[in-house]
Amino acid sequence: MSGHSKWSTIKRQKGAVDAKRGALFTKLSREIIIAAKQGGGDPTMNFKLRLAVQRAKSNNMPSDNIERAIAKGTGAGSDEQLDEITYEGYGPGGTAILVSALTDNRNRTVAEIRHRFSRAGGNLGETGSVGWQFEAKGVITVPVNGHDADEIALQAIDAGADDVEVQGDAVEVRTEPANLEPVRKALEANGLEVENADFAMVPKVMIELDEKTAHQALRLLDALEDLEDVQRVYSNGDFTDEVLEGYEG
Repeated sequence: MSGHSKWSTIKRQKGAVDAKRGALFTKLSREIIIAAKQGGGDPTMNFKLRLAVQRAKSNNMPSDNIERAIAKGTGAGSDEQLDEITYEGYGPGGTAILVSALTDNRNRTVAEIRHRFSRAGGNLGETGSVGWQFEAKGVITVPVNGHDADEIALQAIDAGADDVEVQGDAVEVRTEPANLEPVRKALEANGLEVENADFAMVPKVMIELDEKTAHQALRLLDALEDLEDVQRVYSNGDFTDEVLEGYEG
């Protein structure tokens, strides 16, 4: 999972300074709306909403925007109907790709996603075509910040994590979805900073790609993430440090 995780981290860092801030805020607002609609408008009682609000704040989304999104999700001032849909397909090199979307127009969204796949030489598949290659996990990123990375890993395992991976100046912690919040709390209680905590679809097996194919796959992932209706993109492509350093999205 390392290559894909590094790409995801790059995307998060890019998003914080991305000129397309309006599109980013739309994605974040929709995520908050859905979370509030499903579990109520109190972040202390709604873990999914709390994660969405944390992501919004980490991307410098104004508090007024967050509050309006929560209000819309709980039925105040909006009749927008958003559907959660996961699309599945294959990209360059046979990479398996999952695309998580929130949309008010299914026809528009599927047309845009299919177009992105086709332009990249991939194809949009049927439901279930690649989903079996992924599993739902909680993923926590902990910056080392002067701590011993191995000690962070041990603390995470003791707190209930399934797996850990040291990635340079950060430790990636993977949990069962139900253990995401308890593990996050335990790490913070030990004085560690949690940079990101989220649910993710983690590939079971990674696919190695040559440099050219890897760049093609990364361009497709970027193109998909740039779509306003797309919330998350997951891939089983294994992107090396060299490929990521040489890639310009």
